[in-house]
Parts: sequence; C-alpha cells; structure tokens
Amino acid sequence: MTADVREEVTAGWSELLDSGAFIGGTAVARFEQDWAAFCGTRHAVGVANGTDALHLTFRALGIGAGDEVVVPANTFVATAEAVVLAGARPRFADVDPDTLLITPETLEAAMTPAVRAVAVVHLYGQMPDMEGLLATAARLGIDVVEDAAQAQGATRGEARAGAHGVAGCFSFYPGKNLGAFGDAGAVVTSDDRLAETLLSLRDHGRAGSGHYDHGLLGLNSRLDAVQAVVLAAKLRHLDAWNAARADLMAVYRDLLDPDVAPLVGRLQGGRGVHHLAVTRVLDRARVREELAEAGVATGIHYPTPCHLMTPYAGYADGPLPVTESAAAQVLSLPLYPHLRVGDVERVAKTVNAIAPRRSGR
Repeated sequence: MTADVREEVTAGWSELLDSGAFIGGTAVARFEQDWAAFCGTRHAVGVANGTDALHLTFRALGIGAGDEVVVPANTFVATAEAVVLAGARPRFADVDPDTLLITPETLEAAMTPAVRAVAVVHLYGQMPDMEGLLATAARLGIDVVEDAAQAQGATRGEARAGAHGVAGCFSFYPGKNLGAFGDAGAVVTSDDRLAETLLSLRDHGRAGSGHYDHGLLGLNSRLDAVQAVVLAAKLRHLDAWNAARADLMAVYRDLLDPDVAPLVGRLQGGRGVHHLAVTRVLDRARVREELAEAGVATGIHYPTPCHLMTPYAGYADGPLPVTESAAAQVLSLPLYPHLRVGDVERVAKTVNAIAPRRSGR
C-alpha cells in the first residue's frame, strides 16, 4: 500500500520541509475536514493515537472518578485502558458467540447505576447491532462511544462507523485499514461542544484566547502534519482497499471448511471492512506451528481477555464464558488488500488439511 501513495506523500512532505509547519497547519486541518466528511460527521479532531482518542473522549464527556463504562472483554486492551486513564472503572461485558461483538443483551447484563457510557467496539472491521445498542443505551440513559479503531469505512444502515454514537474513536496505527507511517488517531463527532472540548484537551487544555491560556487539564496529543499528509493520501484509496479485502474474504468463506475453521459470523444490515480474517480452530498452538512451517504467518486477536489481565482483574465481577472460550480458539489468517487470490487459496487449503474437525468426524 505504501507504493500506492509514495509519490503523493513524498511531494507533501517536501512542502512541509519548505514550510516548517509540522504541528497543526493546513495539512492537519485538510485531513480533519476530509475525515469528517468521509465519516459523515461535522467534526474530526486529530490526536496522537487511538488510545488518546478514547481517553480524551471519555474525559470530554465528563466521565471520571466514581463513573463506570461498559467495555466488551473481547477487545484490544486500549479500550479498557482508556477508561482507567480517564479515572473511571471498566465494566466488562460478554459478547455474541457468533460475531464476538457486544450485544444489547450483554450491555444490559453489565449495567450498574454508576455506568455513564458504553464503548461499542467494531471489532475485526464489523459493526455490531447499532440500532439495538443505541436504543438500549438511550433507555438506560448512557452515552455510546464507538471504538472504531478497526473499522475505517465500515457501515451500518446508511451511516459509517463513527457517526452513530456521540463520538467515534479511530486509531491510524500502521496496520489499520487506514494506517499512518507511525502513531496517529482521531475522534469524529457532530456534537459541537464535545469537539471544542477535545480540541482543547489534545493541546494542553489551551483555551481559545491565547497560547498560554490553559482552561482545562489537558495533555499533548496532537496529530502532526507529517502523518496527516500520509493519511490524506491513503484516504483516497481506502474504499478500493476495503473492497479488495472484501473480495479476499469471500474467497476464504468459499474455501474454508466450516467444520474445521469457521470464520467469525457476519451481521445483516451492515458492511464490514475486514480488518482481520478471524477464524476459530481447535488445538491452536499446533495448528499455528504447522502453518508457520508451511510459510503461513498467523496472529491471535486476542489471546487474553481484558478482564483476565493483571491490571484489570480487579474490575472483573466473574467469568465471561463466550469471551474466554473464543480467546482459546481465535486465529487470524493473512489478509491485506494486495494479497493474491492464489495465496488465499493456499492458506485455506493448508488450514483445512492441518486443523482438526470440530465434529470429530
């Protein structure tokens, strides 16, 4: 993907070298405008990384000490980490056994009177049942914050990821569908006041009246212009790259034996962007070892649920059986836009031959 944007990025960086506008400036403002338009929101606020996007959003919503935020336990640790950094407590929720995503039912099961918000994670590139989650959250009187780090461009109904809740939080880590050449992130929202607060919090809490007027306790979490140039160039390719991922996933679905390596389920009513090709296999350690010997690299997303990690065990109220069972079996297969169909066919054939059948036949 780097080759697709090298020329445009090099030209943009050359302009930055001439201007010296490495923090803020036209490049950042242009990308923020383009990203907000892409997501269908009024504002996009660039920040240093996806964790800060979540952390600062919780703080901008006034969430802190004494508050709780519902977090699906099947997620990257940053979702829970951001809640704790804001001074609040994560309330871990289980997930659907087919999609491995949070549901209205698991959200409600995790509720307490102290819950102020839910972090809805669009894991592996797919959005959960947003209509049901939004209705449940509205009835419960809590905010919906989208952790869309793995879902740049995903849709549910007519709206893209980030445009459903009060805010959508993105990571542009290099491995993401839209990835920078380093760390970067953004928050999108159509709430004018929330956007204004985020702009201050990301920049040492500065107020609009002057460089040394600090009205809030903020931090240094600015999206720099070097990464904004990269992201602006890549954004023009994102829909095509996502379409290529979808085509490759269709090959996996056609060829992988569902009794050997069932892929994570798809929800009707949305379009995922297939950040990861996640299946579930028995005897995973052996399967991974034999796949590596065959030249197939794999990953695990994620081997340890958040509520079982040492820093977060104190926030757990009990077992979450679906998440815990899935963590022992999930396996991520190779997937990126320029992967060849023939390679996908070889991976699927190898997995079918190596992994044990789930029925025992």
